Order: sequence, then C-alpha cells, then structure tokens
Amino acid sequence: MTTGNNPDHGHGHAFGLLQATDREGLVVASRRNMLKAGLAGLAGLSLPDLLRHRSQAATSGMSIPGNKSVILLWMAGGPSHIDTFDPKPDRPVENRGPFGVIPTRLPGVQVCEHLPKLASMLDQFTIIRSVDARHSNHEPNTVFQTANLEAEPRTNPIAEQYPAIGSVIAKHHGANQPGMPAYVAFQTSRSHVAHAGYLGQQYNPFIANRAAQLPVYNEVGLDSGRTSEASFFQLPAGLSHERLLDRRNLLGDLDSLRRQLDQSAMLRALSQYEQQAVDLLVGQRAQKAFDLASEPEAMRQRYGKHLWQQQALLARRLVEAGVAFVTIDLSYHPASGTWDNHGDNIPPYGGISKGLKPLLPLFDHLVTTLVQDLKERGLLDDVLVIAMGEFGRTPMIGTQGSTDGRDHWPVVMSMLLAGGGLRHAQVIGSTESDGGHIKDRPVTPGDLAATIYRHMGVPLDATYGDPTGRPRYIVDHGEPIAELF
Repeated sequence: MTTGNNPDHGHGHAFGLLQATDREGLVVASRRNMLKAGLAGLAGLSLPDLLRHRSQAATSGMSIPGNKSVILLWMAGGPSHIDTFDPKPDRPVENRGPFGVIPTRLPGVQVCEHLPKLASMLDQFTIIRSVDARHSNHEPNTVFQTANLEAEPRTNPIAEQYPAIGSVIAKHHGANQPGMPAYVAFQTSRSHVAHAGYLGQQYNPFIANRAAQLPVYNEVGLDSGRTSEASFFQLPAGLSHERLLDRRNLLGDLDSLRRQLDQSAMLRALSQYEQQAVDLLVGQRAQKAFDLASEPEAMRQRYGKHLWQQQALLARRLVEAGVAFVTIDLSYHPASGTWDNHGDNIPPYGGISKGLKPLLPLFDHLVTTLVQDLKERGLLDDVLVIAMGEFGRTPMIGTQGSTDGRDHWPVVMSMLLAGGGLRHAQVIGSTESDGGHIKDRPVTPGDLAATIYRHMGVPLDATYGDPTGRPRYIVDHGEPIAELF
C-alpha cells in the first residue's frame, strides 16, 4: 500500500492528517467499544439526536423527513471528462484520445463508445460538462464531498474539519427510518471519503465494508476469490443482545465508562433516547439491509458479481431501508484512486487505454442498472444518484513521460446525475473546443451542495459552529442548479 510520496506518480500524498495508525470506523473489539458505539450512534447513526429531533418535530407539528436520499458514486482519482462524458471527436488524437464516440438518446449529444448503456438511457440523466474544480485536489478528496473551497488538506491544515455533505444531512435530516444509519460509506481508503469534522464524530459515515459479505479485490482490481466476513453484526464473546438490552446492567457499564472516558459529546445529556439507541444497535433492520443473501439471485445476477456492482445493489437496499446518504468509493487502490490515469508506465493507475478503458464497462453497467432498478421500484424520484470524481484530466494526452496518460486538470470536469425527481434529459454547460476550459455555465462545489440540500429538505442557510464559536454556512457560495428544478 502506498502511504508516502511516490516520485513515479508525480505528486505527493496527503496522509499526514489521517492518523494512519489509528483504528478507523467502529471497532467492536471489546464490551467497552460496543457500548461506545451505542452512545456514539453506531458510527454515524446519531440515534439519540435523531430520535430526540423526531420527537420534538412531532410534538411541535413540524414535518418529519421523508424518504429522500442520495447515492454518490465516487470515482476516486479524477476520471477524464474528455474520455467519458465530454468527448472531442473532431480534435487531433493527442487531444481527443484513443476512444471513439457514440450517439445517445439526446439528439446531438455523444459520449464515449465504451458507455453504450448510458448512451441508450441518457434521457434519464443529466451531464454537467462545466464543473469548476479549480480548488479541488485528492488524498483526501474533500472539496467536492464537503462543497467547501477551503477543504483542501494540502494547503489548509484544518481542511479535514469541514463536514461532509453526508454528515450535514445526517445532522439536519437524519435517517429516513429509525434503526438505520443516516450516512453510509463503502470506502477503500480513509482519504477517499469526507467525514464530519466540526459536526462531531457522531455524524461520521458508518463505514460499511465489514457489514456485508462482498468479494475482495486487490489494489489492481483482481478478484482474490475471497469474500469479506461481514463481522460487524457479530457481537463480541460474552456480550449478548440480552445483555445490551438489560437497562440496569447497561447503566452500570455507563457509570464505569464515565470514570474511564473524558466527558465528550458522546457522554453528554444521557436520556431515554440512549436506551433506544441501544435497542436499535441490536435491531434487525440494518442487518437485513446489509444481507445480500436475502436479495433474489436474479437481481444479484442483474447487477453483476463485481465488487462495485454488488455495492451498488447494497446502496439500493440501504436507501430502500432508510439510509439518507450512501457513498461508494469506486476504487481498488487506496492511494490517489483507480481513476487517476496518469499513464501506462505508472502502475497501478494505467493510462487511458489500459487504465481507464477496463473501468468504463463496469461503470456503464453499474450506473444504468442502479437507475433502472430504482425506477422499477418507484424510488427514483426520491433517490438522487450522482457520479463524479475530484477533477478532470489534461486536454493533451501523454503526460509524465507516458504514451497515453492524462494528468490532473482541476480547471474543469464533468459529472453525471439521475433521479431525485429533478429535470433530466439535458446537458448543462460546455467546454472549449479542446475540453480544457469552461465555455459557459460554470457549476461550483457550492452549487452542487445547494442542489443536494434542496433535494433533501435541508435549509440552505443552516450553519454550524467551529471551535471559536464562529458560525459557518453549510453552503459555501452556491445556489441550487436552476436547470434541474
């Protein structure tokens, strides 16, 4: 695993702030950790707060959040816009790249030849070709996942404190059903997924990798033939469901925890909702949602056996069961990401022909199957599907001494959207003839966040406090993308 600077890769990695030796997510190694999990909200559930907010909303006559949700397909590394959604077929080969183009269901709109299923369904999608990614970097990939231009760890030492969009939704919207986490992430690397920062650990994503049986792939995308154990729901030895549900014993353990831990946010304001949090911790709703074996075999075959495709099926199951925000880290490699296609001579990333080309049929099948499945189940108007990475790739091919790689290009990128009850069957914005700069209708990270928050019913003027007490707006200079509404 790459954990430091790689001179062959051409850029450094920003792992310093990630505390790589710390155990991540919810580590259920002891009785104490299990109890901490219940108090912390099941690594992102924030159940006490969620239950309290729902109770207050019901008492005051306010509306309780419905079934709106988001699935983010995170193409870690930064996919080439020119070789996917914004082709330039009339340009010289060193600009247009090695792929041909195909027509789509939208008259006059073309996409890469390796996305035929998307082309046939493009009337159900929106392509945004004018996304301004000038402030974005990767490792960690935080600017677009937080929609804050200051959330760039290579230039800002407190960048990791800006909360993920998913964390803001976990706080202001919560899960759509009790017993489910609000914000879930399947991650290959901690550096690929934004966390809660200033909002507090209780709004971190529930890292779902160990909660489902999934095929195990190595860092260059080869199936190991093994399957993950799905050990999350297995309680430690000596800790039974009955033990957790025993209020008197639980309170005794909490008293012990008070003497062992600092008075953090996890231990403040104990109330009746903490008992409900424990009840939900050992409930069956989340466990059933993560159980792929309960999905009909025909549907599992429809999605496909590949790791990413099985995660997409799980994402559908999760939003159907009540999760509000799911991120799938579409990457094999835990460093800068599998879509970081600098060149064939820079393993394991590859260039456009050997690196990007094998990814496109997988993505093509995944995104179209997911959208069609959501539509057939009557979920598509509630579920907003977004596919994007951190930035685009250079207009000219052959960077860093490679024959067909493209380097980072934060000047512009493309993204793909579907569902959410939004207006689709369109292309928003355009780039100059070589794909190097925005020609019209720039869309910023703040615009994306505002669009997501409007879809989720989160007030666009909501704020959170930093340690100095300064209020910070959840939308950093952005407006909902008007063409979608």
